[in-house]
Amino acid sequence: MTAGNHQENAINQGPPGMKARALRAAFPHTVPVLTGFSFLGMAFGILMASKGYGVGWTFLMSLFVFAGSAQYVGITFLTAAFNPVYAFLLTLMINARHLFYGLSLLDKFRSAGRFRPYLIFGLTDESFSILCSAEPPEGVDRNWFMFFVTALNHVYWVLGSVMGGLLGSMLTFNTRGLDFVLTALFVVIFTSQWKSQKKHGPALIGVASSVACLLIFGPDRFIIPAMVAILAILLVFREKLQVGEEV
Repeated sequence: MTAGNHQENAINQGPPGMKARALRAAFPHTVPVLTGFSFLGMAFGILMASKGYGVGWTFLMSLFVFAGSAQYVGITFLTAAFNPVYAFLLTLMINARHLFYGLSLLDKFRSAGRFRPYLIFGLTDESFSILCSAEPPEGVDRNWFMFFVTALNHVYWVLGSVMGGLLGSMLTFNTRGLDFVLTALFVVIFTSQWKSQKKHGPALIGVASSVACLLIFGPDRFIIPAMVAILAILLVFREKLQVGEEV
């Protein structure tokens, strides 16, 4: 084993107190996610139960898929005719934003060592927001901090889903409108990000591009063109936007 590997293992493992400090530092940042994921996960679990899927299926899907909005759409895939091409394209459209999340976190994840695969797998809108805006306190290892932010959010989603699955199996619900809760969460996240940032250029570019593509391509086909437009505009005006943020 090389000296570099020894160093990486030492950083990743660290003393037991390092893990505890990182967990204590990460938890307060995830409390709002705990609240949101409790309701979102429960709504997902209730919808799964309403379609005849037991708690075990709900648990496994939330544990291994962990895709939020894609899981809601996945319920439709489970109850419709098998069409892998359609499922792939629709999932790509729904989760295309994660391409941009990953690009934004390349520098932070590059030095994450053995945590990197899980951080990539567990990247959600909420985790991305925290990892971009929160810095670990002095003396807290960044890799463990990022791991616990991601892991806590993952646990919240799984627990919420299981609770919803149990509740849905015991009680009868009118599930109409439950799938809107995820849209509501996106609005809350956007509002929170808007308030926390002094410069709103990227947000305005995102909104304007999405509205323009919605009008041009329609509600069923606007997501990917909007993502491409946002990426192109941000790349073209990257230097100007960075200067604006530094001022």
